[in-house]
This record gives sequence, structure tokens and C-alpha cells, in this order.
Amino acid sequence: MRFNKIAFLGLGLIGGSLAKAIKSANPGLVISAYDRREVLEKALNEKVIDRGLDAIDEALDDDLIFLCFPVDKSIETFKNLIPKLNTGQVISDVCSVKEIFHQIWNECGGNCSGFYIGGHPMAGKEKNGYEHSDSTLFENSVYILSDSSKNFPTLKEFTDLIHSTGAHITFLNPKVHDIIVAAVSHLPQLLSVSLINSAVIKDSDINFFDFAAGGFRDMTRIAASDFNLWEPIIRYNQKNILQAIDNFSYDLTELKRAIEKGNYKLLAEKFESARKKRDEIPKNTKGFINPLFDIFVFVKDQPGVLATITSSLYEAGINIKDLELLKIRLGSGGTFRISFETQQDADKAKTIIESLGFTTRI
Repeated sequence: MRFNKIAFLGLGLIGGSLAKAIKSANPGLVISAYDRREVLEKALNEKVIDRGLDAIDEALDDDLIFLCFPVDKSIETFKNLIPKLNTGQVISDVCSVKEIFHQIWNECGGNCSGFYIGGHPMAGKEKNGYEHSDSTLFENSVYILSDSSKNFPTLKEFTDLIHSTGAHITFLNPKVHDIIVAAVSHLPQLLSVSLINSAVIKDSDINFFDFAAGGFRDMTRIAASDFNLWEPIIRYNQKNILQAIDNFSYDLTELKRAIEKGNYKLLAEKFESARKKRDEIPKNTKGFINPLFDIFVFVKDQPGVLATITSSLYEAGINIKDLELLKIRLGSGGTFRISFETQQDADKAKTIIESLGFTTRI
């Protein structure tokens, strides 16, 4: 079965990015979507979608349905749609928990005429919503599919579609998936929150974050994530997340005891072990926490200085990923942190900014 018509239920960060990536690589496909009217109008104006849906059930007219709502709404919609699927129709989700969807699908038994392909693209940002969606979000990312779909007759068409976004496909058992993401995705989110909340002394008038360097920012960037999106993820993967926390707590306690006892031999072994394991992480794949490369620029307190910098970078084709005013002194000037996706972009930007007469540091 060819996928000529695709429906996206939810055009947030992931749904919007997936729709953009698929439309860009497959312009002949007819893409419809369901979301808030203002989101649909923007996607229609950008020619990302061809049709806005007035009701979720209208997606049943399409060959493939991507379920891209937050977890709770995705589960609710999944339960509603799967008994209504047409013969050969495919429904897939992009949620970061998989076992609950397969439990619901299996409970449906023989009453479901279509196919369910559980999916989870391991890519994202700390900011959500269609306005932050990006057609290149999945380039070199890992896109996990449930291994139960390996023998589906429509699998090749589906994987071809995912590959067209630039993603690499890996098949996992749903239970194994939930264990893995608890350790490499859900735990880091909680650690990021904990790092921010613990990096302060009560009753102190010193702002610790004034001294935070790039490493701390990179490790805590996802602390800005919306709890409303994370609450159902934590609830549905509670057991695996608790186990991941226990594993981390055990290792952190070992480090604490080694420091207390001055056991630098054990600490050295821990560092060496971590270094070797860190090197095993594929360097050509993207994940949820992508490091940014910073330049610090001092600018005078004059109208138009920021526009001068950003316009020059735009003309050079350099994309700014983040921009923050760190300090300002009225009548004198301030320091901006400008972040870029690659070191190459940061180096080129530094050269351009300095050629404009500004002082920079890395």
C-alpha cells in the first residue's frame, strides 16, 4: 500500500517538524492535519499541509495517521481511533512511552483492521510548539520503531518515509524501549531539574547562576521543558524511571563515599570508565540535548548594534540558535551570549562580529 494521503494529529514541535520534513522530501504527498485553527492556518500558509481537519475522525480518510499529541491525549485518541481503522490503514505515534500503546492495541484484539507502528523519534528541543518546529530536526537522529511491526506489509513504505526525513531507524521491543528511554531521556530531564534546583544556598543573596558556564547551561537546558508534557510520561513509565533513579543514586553514593574517604583510585577508575563509555555514544547522531557553541560579545549601549550583528550573520547564512543578554550597564553597554549549532558556525560568526569592530570572547 502506498501512502498518498497522510494525516497529522497535532502539529507541535515533533508533529510540525515531521510534517515539514516529510512534505519537503515528498512534495507530491497530500498532508492534512488537526490542531488549533491558528496553527493550521500557519501550516497552510507555509504549504506544510494541504488541508486542515475540523475533527479528529476525518483523519480516517487518509492512508497513514501520525498521532503527535502529548501522551495523555495521544492515548485517548488512540483508543478512540483504532477500532475505526480501515483495512490496511496505518496509525503511528511519536510518544516517548511505548508499552502502554501496545497494551491498548493488544486489548483491541481482532477488532482492529489496520496496523499500528509504534514510533519514537529521539530528537527534540527544550521549546515546544509549531513555531519551534524544524524540517531538519530529524537529520542524523535515531527513530525507534516497535519490533512488532517488522513483518507488516506496509513497513517498507513507512520506513522509506521516515528515512526521507534524514533519520536512522532502530527496532526495539516496547518494554526494552521504555527501560532505555527512562535511563537516557527521562532521567536526564529529572537530573536537569534537580541540578537547577540544588544549585543555590538558602538565605544567600548571591546568584549562583551568574557564575554558570557553558557546561552547566548545556546540562540544564531541558529544565525549561513544560511539566504538563512530562507528567504523563513520568506516570506511564514510573517503574522504569524509578529504577533509573535508583541506579543513578547508587553510583552517585559511591562517588560521595570515595570523596569522603579520599579514595582517589576509585574516583580515577570512575572517571576513566565514564570517559570510555562516553566515547561509545555515536558522534553522528542527534539527541534531546544538543550542545550549543557560544560566543560572548560586548556591545555599546547604542541603538541598532544588535541589529547590525544579527543582520551580518543572516547575510552570511549563519543561523543563531540562542541569544541572551547576560549583563548590562546603562550608558555603557552589555554582554550578549550568542549560541550556534556547530563550532564551525561559531568560528565564522566570531570572525564576522570582530570585523564589525566588536570585542568577543569564547
